[in-house]
Amino acid sequence: MAEKEEVFSSSIKYSGIFSFKDFYKFCYEWLKEETKVSLTEDKYEEKITGDKKNIEVEWSGKKKMTDYFRFDAGIKFSIKELTNVEIIQNNAKIQTNKGDIKITCKGTLVRDYEGKFEVGAFQKFLRSIYEKWIIPSRINQYEDKIISACDGFLSQAKAYLDLEGKR
Repeated sequence: MAEKEEVFSSSIKYSGIFSFKDFYKFCYEWLKEETKVSLTEDKYEEKITGDKKNIEVEWSGKKKMTDYFRFDAGIKFSIKELTNVEIIQNNAKIQTNKGDIKITCKGTLVRDYEGKFEVGAFQKFLRSIYEKWIIPSRINQYEDKIISACDGFLSQAKAYLDLEGKR
């Protein structure tokens, strides 16, 4: 069985004006292009109350790093009280959104994801020696890459929302 270790878990919050459609597209494209993670949308749920929406979105992604290591990502968007608003930008009226958003990102390093070392007790013993004595620096290197990718995504998302709100 593959061994999973969560190496990153963090979230950001934002409250203000942003275009949900544009932000959703930005996040998806950034993750695909910058981290090369293959994303799937596991959940998209909207609850409408009057003129406000609450939206829950969950993405999961996987990226093969080597034959032994894999990067698994989990991203959750929780949007509360999303409303349509009209703002004036460059002397023109623009339709956009206003609401509260929380983004949670988790990064997991999966070792032996194909279960090659799970054939028997001796192979499991060899795997423990391999991980403890032969490749500990490589494990740290891949953990750092995952942390960097997840932290970079949250930083870019926060920067996008901050820029969008200042327009």
